[in-house]
Amino acid sequence: MVNSKPTFSEIAAVDLGSNSFRLQLARVVDDHLIFHDSLREVVRLGAGLGDDKVLSDEALNRAIECLNRFGERLRGLPPQAVRAVATNTFRVAKNAPQLLKAAQEALGFPIEIIAGREEARMIFVGVSHSLPKAEHKRLVIDIGGGSTEFIIGEGLEPLEMESLYMGCVSYSLKYFADGKITEEAFERAQIAAATEIQTISKNFKSKHWQEAVGSSGTARTLGEVLRLNGLTDGAVTIEGLYQLRQLLIRAKDVKKIQLNGRLSVDRSSVISGGLAIMIAAFEGLSIDKLTVANSALREGVLYELLGRMQHDDTRDATVNSFMRRYHVDRDQVKRVQSLALVLLSQVAHKLSMDTQVAKQYLVWAAKLHEIGVSIAHGGYHKHSAYIIENADMPGFSKMEQEILGFLVRAQRRSMTKMASPSLFDHHTVLMMIFRLAVLFHRNRLDITPPELNLAWHKAGFGLDVEPGWLAKNPLTDAELASEVIYWKEINITLSLA
Repeated sequence: MVNSKPTFSEIAAVDLGSNSFRLQLARVVDDHLIFHDSLREVVRLGAGLGDDKVLSDEALNRAIECLNRFGERLRGLPPQAVRAVATNTFRVAKNAPQLLKAAQEALGFPIEIIAGREEARMIFVGVSHSLPKAEHKRLVIDIGGGSTEFIIGEGLEPLEMESLYMGCVSYSLKYFADGKITEEAFERAQIAAATEIQTISKNFKSKHWQEAVGSSGTARTLGEVLRLNGLTDGAVTIEGLYQLRQLLIRAKDVKKIQLNGRLSVDRSSVISGGLAIMIAAFEGLSIDKLTVANSALREGVLYELLGRMQHDDTRDATVNSFMRRYHVDRDQVKRVQSLALVLLSQVAHKLSMDTQVAKQYLVWAAKLHEIGVSIAHGGYHKHSAYIIENADMPGFSKMEQEILGFLVRAQRRSMTKMASPSLFDHHTVLMMIFRLAVLFHRNRLDITPPELNLAWHKAGFGLDVEPGWLAKNPLTDAELASEVIYWKEINITLSLA
């Protein structure tokens, strides 16, 4: 990246799932991870999601109370050493913004809502690091509380990723209401899951991989129950799943399930929905046997953090891939990036955000601000922003894509139709810096004023340009005059001197 990145002796990942919240800590020793502490609480956030897609106050309170406890354990760790990610329930809840704000205050660290495919990618990263190296392709299935991820990959590299809106909590609530278990309920749940899986079966059937692996609590629970009840040796097989389904149907109620080995109340309440999804996956994808991995999303998050510390940031690789795909003018990227970083250095001491993070956003924005030209030159900034905000971008959270898209969309012309932040918001400063960097290089030449200084104060922004330079560059002079008007339209002053 642009500067050296910090390293830490301890890092942490927080996984805010639809069923459980998990905290995993690891020590970094010789560039390797040693997992040494973890916390898990069954929050069942997804169970608090009503038909109107609004989370109940009870579910919100459970989440906040849990995160308060997690926050105490994380106290003292620097922000860059902790990454918290939220999954399906946060993605679909209409009141997620309110929950997110309260959750971040309770945890004491930022929380990123990640897209389904990004969740799938990081699950594969976590699972792959826990398994022996293999030359063949693996299918990984992760049945969560509100979504199920399917990934095919080779080595540490995911190749195909999908996330389906079905999970052990949502299916148990919908098809096994009040804990009642019937053959008809299983049939309806399996048909619903099979319908979802059919949409991805073409690319995920057994001819595309040589080994199937299950991660998350559902797969581990099924494997353990099958082993303890003598149905398999610990692997998950279709015959074992059918036998387990009959045992549950015979019990008729989750409270009456009698199996060898202790099945917690929390896990027994969602096992029927998870089992129905797993059976549908076996049948729809022609799976004979599935082994169970001990790692999942949170381990993937930790390995991502380690990669960033080791200058191997997936986000940088994604941005570079987009540059190649959309045939970006690399010389223009260098011009805009260079000036943006110079201007940032002049106001960085007043920023509320970490300077390294600000640099990352400006560098990424410089690299991607013209990708929309491949669609159309007119309004290319809007096309660029649309791609950034809606494309699958491995390594990026949805919020990071939104911020990056905002910067790229705001690079030129009027800002009145945008939800512009206030003068004292660091996003406003980044927007000012980036607009000026683009403006001064509209001629696509390596020419800028020898003296160019940006100031940020209570009255607005001030820009000092070397006397006489603008007179020799009338196009830039006219552009700056328009820029002053654009900022005035959103009630922010830009004064030129």
